[in-house]
Amino acid sequence: MQETVADPALRSLAGLALAAGAAILRIYAAPAEATRKADGSPLTAADLAAEAVIAEGLARHFPDLPVLSEEAAPAAAGLGAAGEAFLLVDPLDGTREFLGRNGEFTVNIALIREGRPRLGVVHAPALGRLWLGRAGAGAEVVEVAPGGSLAGAPRRPIRVRPRPAAGLVAVASRSHLDAETERFLATLPVTERRSIGSSLKFCLIAEGEADVYPRFGPTMEWDTAAGQAVLEAAGGRVTTPEGAPLGYGKAAAGYRNGPFIAWGG
Repeated sequence: MQETVADPALRSLAGLALAAGAAILRIYAAPAEATRKADGSPLTAADLAAEAVIAEGLARHFPDLPVLSEEAAPAAAGLGAAGEAFLLVDPLDGTREFLGRNGEFTVNIALIREGRPRLGVVHAPALGRLWLGRAGAGAEVVEVAPGGSLAGAPRRPIRVRPRPAAGLVAVASRSHLDAETERFLATLPVTERRSIGSSLKFCLIAEGEADVYPRFGPTMEWDTAAGQAVLEAAGGRVTTPEGAPLGYGKAAAGYRNGPFIAWGG
């Protein structure tokens, strides 16, 4: 398999994710405070610092691609509705985990084309890990020390595992578990459950450490695109409960996702 990290676009996105992660960790080192956005979700200085780093870098590296980011979503009304390519960003996914200081937060950047995530990077700065994936080219995980770079960093290809005969490992949201998700999990031969924050759930499945992640509660496109890109590049899939691919550019729905299920092998 060609090294995913050798892809020029992915290298650029990975560099921006690492820079944003470094900005987040500078703030993470001190007690953090949060304000509340209009939807009630928390907003910290780290969200804004990461957003500024990524916005500047994307404008420099991808000047012809429009950007939809969680912190600038109102300015992107209608983006992607006709299937055009755009970049989708969550500068700090898992703000609750950031505030809870458990390390389970990520930087997510994805390229969407024709309503599908074609490549993506997920960086967990507090955990020192970066996942990259491109459709048709495979996926990798890179071990990157806080503040480090891709140069010389240990990396390995990742792949979803076949469905285990002994039963499934399910991952679920640490902060947003609901009754419908519980009912769905009860229909599966689940022998182990893990709770973890942010888009790390997609990455666990991509690495072959888990098998299924159902989500029936609300999410936004920027929450899922990069993780979906990594998982699908690793051989997994993300579908609606009816089996259709989870798509992007849902401008008419305010870029909200419906229920979805992420599967491994």
